Amino acid sequence: MIRNLIFLALGSALINNVVLSQFLGLCPFLGVSKKIKTAVGMGTSVIFVITLSSIVTGLLYKFLLVKFDITYLKTIIFILVIAALVQFLEMFLKRFIPSLYKSLGVYLPLITTNCAVLGVALTNVSKEYDLLEGTINGLATAVGFTISIVILAGIREKMQYNDIPKPFRGMPIVLLSAGLMAIAFCGFSGLI
Repeated sequence: MIRNLIFLALGSALINNVVLSQFLGLCPFLGVSKKIKTAVGMGTSVIFVITLSSIVTGLLYKFLLVKFDITYLKTIIFILVIAALVQFLEMFLKRFIPSLYKSLGVYLPLITTNCAVLGVALTNVSKEYDLLEGTINGLATAVGFTISIVILAGIREKMQYNDIPKPFRGMPIVLLSAGLMAIAFCGFSGLI
């Protein structure tokens, strides 16, 4: 059992990385990866939202949607849960960490529409994970997102000091870097 959970976690974080393999959550990945500090803040926020939404949506699906045979409402219910968690996170950051709240800017409310968050909840249901497996999948997926965004932020910080040819400056070099990261993460596929 523990071995399967470890494989699930490694697979979700590295092999099937939500950003670099599944291409979900690209908006905050590209938009908030200019500075490492901001990327860590966004990653931590995504860890919180995805992990909690995995737990809450798993419970709601099992004890409400399946019980009353209204599973066709899962997407709407999951979006409402995610929106509520993001609102809670936004109020918390605004109150206790205003500098991070300001640096995340518009990308914080965009976690609500981040397809990676909804994708994890729907994946947990479609693969019929129990509550523990769904939580591990959500946490590992969010950690994989955080790893990706922090690595890209580090690369982008270093690129500021390089002489990049004019046609590649800005988003083109960022997309090239992300593509090379995706290729590098393909190397993890032999891990399991």
